[in-house]
Amino acid sequence: MFVKDVMVQNQVGLHARPATFFIQKANEFKSSVWVEKEERRVNAKSLLGVLSLGIVGGTAIRIIADGADEEQAVNGLVELVESGFSE
Repeated sequence: MFVKDVMVQNQVGLHARPATFFIQKANEFKSSVWVEKEERRVNAKSLLGVLSLGIVGGTAIRIIADGADEEQAVNGLVELVESGFSE
């Protein structure tokens, strides 16, 4: 299991388009991937799950992966979040 915390940079957070990019990236990996906000953890490959967290700009989230490519999965998603989803 590999875990990293990251701060959501873009103003709108993980809504609609940025969430879609996040899920597409998560689906590139074989590992199970979760995103956690406060005490709630959801499947990072599920659009409804990610949207249900209500992640806005300036929110700290935790990205967790478990599997063959867990480190690449977490690092790839952290990089995407830190980039502000190119907005």
